[in-house]
Amino acid sequence: MRIALTSVLVLAAAACSPKAVEPEMAPTTAPETASELHERLLVMDTHLDTPANFSKPDFDIRADNPSVLGSVQVDLPKMQRGGLDGGFWVIFTPQGPLDADSYEAAKQAALTRSDEIQAMVSANPDSFELAYTSADAARIAASGKRVVYQSMENAYPIGTDLALVETFYDRGLRMIGPVHFRDSQFADSATDLSANDYGGLSPLGEDLVKEANRLGMILDGSHAADSTVDDMIALSTTPLILSHTGVKDVYDHPRNIDDALMRKIADDGGVIQINAYGGYLEPLEPTAQRQAALDALQTEFDGISPLTADDETRERYFARMEEVDAAYPAPQSTFEKFIEHLLHALEVVGPDHVGMGADWDGGGGVKGMEDVSFLPKVTERLLAEGYTEAEIQQFWSGNMLRLMEQAEKAKQGASVE
Repeated sequence: MRIALTSVLVLAAAACSPKAVEPEMAPTTAPETASELHERLLVMDTHLDTPANFSKPDFDIRADNPSVLGSVQVDLPKMQRGGLDGGFWVIFTPQGPLDADSYEAAKQAALTRSDEIQAMVSANPDSFELAYTSADAARIAASGKRVVYQSMENAYPIGTDLALVETFYDRGLRMIGPVHFRDSQFADSATDLSANDYGGLSPLGEDLVKEANRLGMILDGSHAADSTVDDMIALSTTPLILSHTGVKDVYDHPRNIDDALMRKIADDGGVIQINAYGGYLEPLEPTAQRQAALDALQTEFDGISPLTADDETRERYFARMEEVDAAYPAPQSTFEKFIEHLLHALEVVGPDHVGMGADWDGGGGVKGMEDVSFLPKVTERLLAEGYTEAEIQQFWSGNMLRLMEQAEKAKQGASVE
């Protein structure tokens, strides 16, 4: 644990005071609490999967929806209680076949998700605002609204037509990751262990990196194989972000990154955002009953993804999934295990290269931090560990906005200091 310098200075000043303060002259203002500090900070999360809920008939972004660990964790009341000013709201499309028809279906799904994000903001203009530049975040938060940047998790919907990157950029996309659970047309995935690897980025993936640099977008190495991250660092003119990841030294999972790669990303100026997805924090084995129920669910829906299914199928899938969760709850990780990952990353690369990307509404959340209303606990813990207000502000948004500003400066080949 680090000793906070401010605490030492306060104690020293008190000891050297030339005159004792009479009780009736003692200050009446109580010291600022961790919650009060948290409320003052600009608090952002780089991976909000909440747009996946926008098409659900029982979800209302303005309502205090019943929390469901991993899937219903972000709405306006929870953001207000947790001091979450906003972040990157995700356009996610699961990986599918690499053929023209599948690319077209994925593109339409991604455009629909982008439409849903913009429609949510348009329907709630006094509470949310679309953000496009690094400077927008502080301005929007100061107005009392929540910040809505857009990111794309898995560039699969781009197909082989890189002109679509600019199409999504014009819609507000400012962060893009080339890959998800399985290898895409652009890159190798950390969790696809098939033999058909590119050895990192494919030639099309290299062009994707160049196009993102040209447009001034942040490149996201989350879900990418280490070889892909290496290629992205070597090729990109701006630093990478890993918008939601864990550390391998705490839990050796293919999705997590080791200390050497973490240092390489940081040395390049990049940022590692720590997730709260229990399956990446520690081994979590489902009970035999739950596994059998999940297997039956997959058989029932014949491998159909609810994220790309029609409305009726999606509603049936989620209803059945809720029945499985109610009967056989999923094993959960804990706040302390999340903190272990976070503190390890901070120890390895420091507060200028670490942030928060908990994977809210995409499977994230732990016991003791079930939804975004619990975020002040993270600030409280960082203070207890001796991190300063300035360092905690870097963690919550400063690092992410620095990367965004660098991408903006590098647009069209401008130099980055």
